[in-house]
Amino acid sequence: MAKMIDGRATAEGTRRYASRLAPAVPAEHFRELGGGARLSTLGLGTYLGREDGATDVLYQDAVVRALELGVNVLDTAVNYRHQRSERAIRTALATAIGRGAVARDEVVVATKGGFIPFDGAVPRDPRAYFAATYLETGIIKPGDVAGGAHCMSPRYLRNQIDRSRANLGLETLDIYYLHNPETQLGEVERAEFLVRMRAAFEALEEAVAAGCIARYGTATWTGYRVDAGAPDALSLAELVGVARDVGGQDHHFRVIQLPYNLGMTEAFTRANQRLNEGMVPILEAARQLDVYVMASASLHQGQLTRLPAPFAEYIPGFTTDAQRALQFVRSTPGIGTALVGMKALAHVEENAKVAAVSPMAWEHFQRLFSAAGG
Repeated sequence: MAKMIDGRATAEGTRRYASRLAPAVPAEHFRELGGGARLSTLGLGTYLGREDGATDVLYQDAVVRALELGVNVLDTAVNYRHQRSERAIRTALATAIGRGAVARDEVVVATKGGFIPFDGAVPRDPRAYFAATYLETGIIKPGDVAGGAHCMSPRYLRNQIDRSRANLGLETLDIYYLHNPETQLGEVERAEFLVRMRAAFEALEEAVAAGCIARYGTATWTGYRVDAGAPDALSLAELVGVARDVGGQDHHFRVIQLPYNLGMTEAFTRANQRLNEGMVPILEAARQLDVYVMASASLHQGQLTRLPAPFAEYIPGFTTDAQRALQFVRSTPGIGTALVGMKALAHVEENAKVAAVSPMAWEHFQRLFSAAGG
């Protein structure tokens, strides 16, 4: 394995980063993750784009510029663009750190594992690639795979963590998510699913102890948004309980990610999480369980860059609807960081201007939410 950058995001480092950007970027732009690290309310996502060198370069330049403008949260996954997004971040971080724009302890890097990735491009024979890379090596057993593409067995997760560390060039990953674990519920009973989650959490706690990751969580699409009785529903209290059983009160299951935007407000409005014999929305459950929340799809993959005219009045101080949509997400009580895919420098410049404005006060947010039909 090539030499990697050591260290991780720290309370001291991220406070230094925030202080260096003040007063142009207000303190309210940063929120605290368990352990004291300060995370920007905007994060850069790397999901979309072609699997080619030109897109790699776009992401590299976007990441460097975002770090300069006050975005210190980078989000990716081993399967994004067939591992190319992780590798683009590696180059960008090496560039930014090399030129003194940031230090390693100032940046929070999150990635995900669960979906079985190709390597750089779709192979000519995907079945042969899967067999040679994972089955014949014993990394995956046939019964471990759900939906033909998802695995979260301990041996597989250990392999994927090391793969992501190498791709990103980092000794320690700040956040490691189980990627869409609800995928497993399409093929296994809930009791078996919880057995698998316990085994996965045990592997992740071991990875924390080994210094490979700093904390872990679940990045989901439907699991935390659907009704409690849905086949793919996830209970945050149940999963935190599994983490406590495995890791004790000082367990490291501290972050979740789920879609939230002006068109998908279930995290704030749908009481689908059982907690203390009552039902509450996932954002309230996360608050009570001390779990940080990352919002994915903050612009609904570009669908919210053109809003009805009244939003300019309800969310003043911005020049574009993308900025207004991001302001809505980062101002929602319980949301820690609003993630948005950015690979064009113009979009980085546009979206980062939101960082210079404090999130909306609760009273203002309530009026906006009512006006939006919430």
